[in-house]
Amino acid sequence: MSVKGEEIRRRFPRIVMNLVMTFIFWMLSVFIPPTVDIVVPGLNTKASLLIWIVTTMVMAIFLIRALSDALVLGDILTDVLIRRLGIKNGRSPKRAARDFIYIIIIILIATAISPILAAAENIGHILTTAITYIALGLIIMLIYDIGRILYKITEEKAELLADRLAQMTEKDKK
Repeated sequence: MSVKGEEIRRRFPRIVMNLVMTFIFWMLSVFIPPTVDIVVPGLNTKASLLIWIVTTMVMAIFLIRALSDALVLGDILTDVLIRRLGIKNGRSPKRAARDFIYIIIIILIATAISPILAAAENIGHILTTAITYIALGLIIMLIYDIGRILYKITEEKAELLADRLAQMTEKDKK
């Protein structure tokens, strides 16, 4: 069983459950506070506000947990989609430049196709909207991949610099 497949099997149910819990606490924060019309003694605050704050905080916790799992799945799915597009693996500046070129090509193709699709009767606006969102999704995915590449390169260079500084410090002590 592949590591990526195992990661997807482990994280996807967690994302779904966290999103379900987020939805439940959102519903609670919408419907419960208006039904409570009590002033909390000593705080001089309505209980509905406190209930809303607590449910919103719990909802935020579940949402943050879902987003952290979604980021890991985003990395996996980006790798799969990048490989399917025929972009070679490897975290090199050439790959980042190639991704940038693909972004320009996507923009040009979407811009060229939109007027043609807009001419279609009854569904032209739907098709142009769809092509816009598809292009936007691909561009976001490629920008994310460029960011990961640049982050990895920067991280490697920072580690090399830290090692060199540590070696220089050790030489000065001798």
